[in-house]
Amino acid sequence: MSHDYRPGDVLRLECPFTETTVTEVSRFHVTVRCPWLAVDPQAAGFRWNGERALPLPDAHEWEVFRTEPAETGLKPGDSCRVGIPATVVHVQSVVHYDPPLVTGLLPRPACHLDVLPQGEVFDPEPEDQGYAVDPAGGEPISVELLFRPYAFLEPGDELTDRDARAWRFDAAWEWHALDGERSGDPVWPLTLLVRGGQPTVAPEEAAAVARATAAGSHAAERERWAGLALARPASGRP
Repeated sequence: MSHDYRPGDVLRLECPFTETTVTEVSRFHVTVRCPWLAVDPQAAGFRWNGERALPLPDAHEWEVFRTEPAETGLKPGDSCRVGIPATVVHVQSVVHYDPPLVTGLLPRPACHLDVLPQGEVFDPEPEDQGYAVDPAGGEPISVELLFRPYAFLEPGDELTDRDARAWRFDAAWEWHALDGERSGDPVWPLTLLVRGGQPTVAPEEAAAVARATAAGSHAAERERWAGLALARPASGRP
C-alpha cells in the first residue's frame, strides 16, 4: 500500500525472521544484534551499538519484534532468529519528519506510525503506550491494510447527514458537528459539501460518498473496526 497512513487504520505487520546472535540477557531483556539497520556516522550526539533489546515477560512491555526460539530460552552467545510474526495493530497517530529524524540509525525515518495492539485503546495517561513503526525503514516490514474506517472520506471534508446536520470529518472517530453540539453521530447517508477547502465538489467525489453511505451506518463502521482491532474506538469528542 502507499505510505498515506491514517489514524484508525487497522494493519497487519510482518517481518521475515532473520539469523542473529544474542549478546546479553538480563532480568527484563534479551539483547540481539540487529541484522538490518546500520550506525549513522553523521548523527551527532547519538551512539548506537547495533543491538536491539527485546522484553522478557517481567518487563511488561509490548514489542512487535520477537525471537525464534522464544526469548525466555536464550542465553548470551546463542544463535536465534528475529522478526515479526503476523501481528494485527491499529494506528493511533502518524508522525512525519522533514528532514528525516536523526536517531543514530540508518536509514533515518521520514515517518513513524504509533500503533497499538489488538485489544488496546489509546489512554492519554500512560507514557509510551504505543509502539513506533517505520513503515519504510531498513527493517523489511510488510504492512497490509486490513481496514480503513471511512476510507471514502478525506480529513477536513464537510458533509451533511440524513437529518440535515452539518459535520466536519477529521479522522475515523473525530467527527465535529458544525452546530456546536457535542452529542450524537452522523446519520447515513452522507452528502459531501466541501473537500480540500473548496465548496465546489467534483460530481464523482460526491457520488462516491453517496454510494458508500447509501446503506450501513456510523455504528456499523465502528463495529467493523472493533471486530478487527478488538477494542473500543476512542472518541475524538469529550
